[in-house]
Amino acid sequence: MYEVRVEADFAAAHFLRDYHGKCENLHGHNYKVYAHVRGSELDAGGMLLDFTELKGALREVCGELDHTNLNDNSYFAQNPSAERIAHFIYEGIVIRLAQKGIDVSKTSARVQLFMIDVFETPTSRARYRVE
Repeated sequence: MYEVRVEADFAAAHFLRDYHGKCENLHGHNYKVYAHVRGSELDAGGMLLDFTELKGALREVCGELDHTNLNDNSYFAQNPSAERIAHFIYEGIVIRLAQKGIDVSKTSARVQLFMIDVFETPTSRARYRVE
């Protein structure tokens, strides 16, 4: 099994509506995101997936979130937790690569996007993993 990982980052503000503590107040993070793909077959060029394609899709999705108030994005239902952000990024990458004819969905026979890590801080991470 082969695995490839790329990373990107973005800065955004948010607050957690159904949370009681300091994170219920508007605050911001410099997020770091890792996108992981895996598969058992390499393409004719000896690659699982071109880094450029995966990194480009990840950067586009992160760019959509960069310097925004995440609570303004209806996807997060007013609670943009790191877990929900990870799922948003997963779906965004799958859609963007599919538009280029690259299937990384969980049903792909060759390569799957299987994990997104979202770090709010260097020591706090949420993960979305496809099982």
